[in-house]
Amino acid sequence: MTDKPTRRALMRPVQLLAIAFGSAVFALLVGAMSMGAFTQQPIEVISQAWTVASIIAGIVFIVVLLVVAMLLLVVDPADVTKTIDRPVLLPDEDEPEAK
Repeated sequence: MTDKPTRRALMRPVQLLAIAFGSAVFALLVGAMSMGAFTQQPIEVISQAWTVASIIAGIVFIVVLLVVAMLLLVVDPADVTKTIDRPVLLPDEDEPEAK
């Protein structure tokens, strides 16, 4: 068994889905409130508000899931356990400076 963490150990699929679901629920509530779903309107207006809010929530769920998954692919599992003892934005000491 290796001591290097895998991508799966870094971020479990359940965590990815939970983040996307939480974002979608937030978008659903914001969309429903902004469309007037909780006001004294005719049922057609309230139904349309919930329909639009659910479409927004579905789009947000898919977009957040794809973005977090793509960002997870960028992470090298070997770099997670390394300690960095220098400023990250400064060039490495062994690299010559470009003038």
